[in-house]
Amino acid sequence: MIAEIVATAARLFSGCRPRWLDEPPAPGPRVYFANHASHLDALVIGASLPSACRKRCRIVAAADFWNGNGLRRWLAKDVFRALLIERKKVTRANNPAEAMSEVLTCGDALIIFPEGGRGSGNAVESFRGGLWHLARRHPGLEFSPVWLENLNRILPKGEVLPVPLISAVTIGKSFQCDMQQGKDQFLDSARNALLRLREHE
Repeated sequence: MIAEIVATAARLFSGCRPRWLDEPPAPGPRVYFANHASHLDALVIGASLPSACRKRCRIVAAADFWNGNGLRRWLAKDVFRALLIERKKVTRANNPAEAMSEVLTCGDALIIFPEGGRGSGNAVESFRGGLWHLARRHPGLEFSPVWLENLNRILPKGEVLPVPLISAVTIGKSFQCDMQQGKDQFLDSARNALLRLREHE
């Protein structure tokens, strides 16, 4: 109930207009990956999904930030159902790929920001290897690029209070990993699929 209220509030406040370049998918394992410039990014992506998909989708988020205080921890775990992963001291025991793979195996989707951190929202840095590891562990897994427009202006990095503006969310056509591709080739093709969505701004 709280999650649905938050999703409705996010849609109203951000004025987000989801644009699907393919038919919205049925609930199930899938990876949505996007450019990243604001703490609102994952919330707005989730709010743009059909309700049934949103209920079976988990945000991949940085444990060091969301465990920073009790309110963040509560929001991450009880409201957003976030999968909190370690970014700085990764070991075999807390390997993010293992945790993400378990979520997919359980039938849920993931929202991932493969740059590994927030940027300007327009330039997209090279992708880290998370998408590749998931593709290799789950042959046939669908990947859906998501381009976020204007969210970096609604809640810029370092700001606390958002500014109401109109944003747009473009969800591109899904694709699978060609198992003949190497790691760098796959990550480059995924990044290019995301960048091509800027043409629809």
